[in-house]
Amino acid sequence: MTDPVFEAHRDHLMAVAYRMLGSRADAEDAVQEAWLRWHATAAGPAGEQIDDPRGWLTTVTARICLDQLRSARVRREAYVGQWLPEPVVDRFEADLADQVVRTDEVSYALLVVLERLNPEQRVAFVLHDVFAVPFAEIAEVLATTPAAARQLASRARRTVSADDAPRHTADLAEQRRVVDAFLDAARAGDIDGLLAVLAPDAVAVGDGGGMVPAGRRPVAGALPVARFIAGLFRRYQREATAVRVEPVLLNGDLGLLAEADFPDGSMLRGTMAFAVTGGQLTAVYNQVNPAKLSRVPSAR
Repeated sequence: MTDPVFEAHRDHLMAVAYRMLGSRADAEDAVQEAWLRWHATAAGPAGEQIDDPRGWLTTVTARICLDQLRSARVRREAYVGQWLPEPVVDRFEADLADQVVRTDEVSYALLVVLERLNPEQRVAFVLHDVFAVPFAEIAEVLATTPAAARQLASRARRTVSADDAPRHTADLAEQRRVVDAFLDAARAGDIDGLLAVLAPDAVAVGDGGGMVPAGRRPVAGALPVARFIAGLFRRYQREATAVRVEPVLLNGDLGLLAEADFPDGSMLRGTMAFAVTGGQLTAVYNQVNPAKLSRVPSAR
């Protein structure tokens, strides 16, 4: 049975949970648990009156996410290779003037940086800096004081803006110029072309989840990244019977969706997300873990 009050806030709760957890599947689990608690409290036998459903549900969802983040730290220590968030992919329209971009999206690059935070810092940062939740309410989620919650968010902010964090400040038009140049150079195996669009301290990170080959460590530096990308494209062009690459909106920014068909009938899918600043790529995030691509549409 649907609950119209809860359903009115479901999208908001999914947005909160996904930004905290970096996984659509985990976010859905958190929102489902929030619904169960809502149903037991507001629609249960006691029928407790909740004056601010959105605030109540946000607090409950945040507490559930906090518990998941604490357990996720243990799971991710045993994760094979690098861990990257699950992407949210939408079709990209060739005419930028006609493109509708969701302004509430948090960039993939930021989601990656949020992995550096401890669970309490991440909850405080997402609730305050993304959703403007007051520190008094954040303190309730974290079972601490408003001053301590403010300090957690401040520490998180310093980590997010640290000098070694990939920078991403470009608008969609600049992203398209840079990503188009990157893709042309990658397809041609043009190392110099790749170096022209890679920042000196660029980094490439891949997530195969132990299911698909991907680098177990980040590739750092413009030349190593250029050689890695050129080799990756060369391999698929040599081994695959067909390769499809198309631009997509990935967490609100320009990214790439790629599919490669192989002679044995298998297919490899992946997404590439980018951090772009000053006309250069500061990071390339290659997601090829099939478990994190189940919601990604097929290439056209």
